[in-house]
Amino acid sequence: MNASPSHQPHPAEWTETQSLLPSAERDLPAGRHQFHKEQMMAQIHEDLRTSPVAPPKRPNPFLRRMILVPAAALALASAVVGGLALTGGDANGDKTTLGTGPALTTQVGVADAKGAPRLLDRISLAAADTSTPTPRKGQYVYIASKVASTYPRTVGDRTTVVSDELHRRQVWNSLDGKDGWLIEAGQTSDKGITLSSDVPLSGAYNALAELPTDPQALLHRIYRESDARRDPEVPRDQAAFVAIGDLLTESYPPAAVSAALYKAAAKIPGVVAVNDAVDATGRHGIAIARQNDTDGERTEWIFDRKTLQFLGERTVVVKAVAGSPFKVGTVTFTNAITQRAFVDADKQVPGQAS
Repeated sequence: MNASPSHQPHPAEWTETQSLLPSAERDLPAGRHQFHKEQMMAQIHEDLRTSPVAPPKRPNPFLRRMILVPAAALALASAVVGGLALTGGDANGDKTTLGTGPALTTQVGVADAKGAPRLLDRISLAAADTSTPTPRKGQYVYIASKVASTYPRTVGDRTTVVSDELHRRQVWNSLDGKDGWLIEAGQTSDKGITLSSDVPLSGAYNALAELPTDPQALLHRIYRESDARRDPEVPRDQAAFVAIGDLLTESYPPAAVSAALYKAAAKIPGVVAVNDAVDATGRHGIAIARQNDTDGERTEWIFDRKTLQFLGERTVVVKAVAGSPFKVGTVTFTNAITQRAFVDADKQVPGQAS
C-alpha cells in the first residue's frame, strides 16, 4: 500500500483552490522536539513574558506542532503578541508544572514496516464504524487530555534535560476555529485564556468536515499544505505524517474523514507499525509511527489493541544525534486524549448545563 516517494503528489499537480486547511499558526502546541527548537521556544516565552499581555508559561501551548519551526515559530511569536488575543486569568495564580522532573523515558518499541498497511486498514475500518455526533450551529469542540514533555533547560553555561509534570489540558474551539478557550496547568492560570483569531484554526471542525474522503485526493491536499508551510529542515514525508496526526489529535473529525486520514497515512513512505507504545496516562497499545532521521525522533500514534480507538500520541528519541542532549528512549512529548465532545459554550464541560 505504501507509495514510493516518486509517486507522491507535487505542488505543481494541484490547482490553486486545493488548500487543505486555512493557514493558521495558532494550533502549534508545545514541547516535543530537539535542542535548538526548544531553545528558541524558551526565547519566545521570555519575549512573551515581558509583553503587555500575560501569556502562558513555556512551553507555549500554541507551539506544539513543530513542522513549521524555526521560521514559523518566529512568525507565531509575533502573531501571539500582535494578532492573537490571549486574555483572561490571573498569572499569579499559576501552579507551575514545568521543569520539575527528570527526563521522561520509555522502552523503544519494535518497528514493523510490513505490518503498517494492514494495521492502518483495520484502524480505518474501525474509525468508519464509529458513531460520531454531528454538532449543532454555535457549539464548541471540547478536548480534554493529559500531556507532558521533556526539554533542555540551560542555566548559565550548563544544560540539563528536564520534564514537565503530567498535567491536564482542556481546549474549547468554535466550529469555525475562530475563538475558544484554553486551560492548561502550568501554562495558563486556573481560569484559562481566551483564544481568538481572525484566521480560522487549522483542524477546525467545519474545515475538517469539508475535506475529501477519497484517500488519494486527501493525501494530495496534505502534501500541498505541508509543503507550503513546513520547515525545510523537516523531510517532506515526515511533515505530511505529522500534519495528519495534528488533524487527528486535538480535533473531532467526522468518522468518514478520520477513516480517510488513516488510509492516506498508509500511502506515506516510511510509516511503520510499532508493537508496543504507552500513552501519557500509562495505557499500553499498538502504534502507527514514522521516524524523522534528521532529529532521531519517532512520532507515534497510539491505539487500543482491541478496539483500535485512538488513545494519544508521543514522540520518542530512537536514534542518537550529534549535538542533541536527548538519549535514545527519551520521550520528548506525550499526550493522552481523555474526552472529546461537543458542548454548547466555551468553558462548559460535557454533562454540565449551559
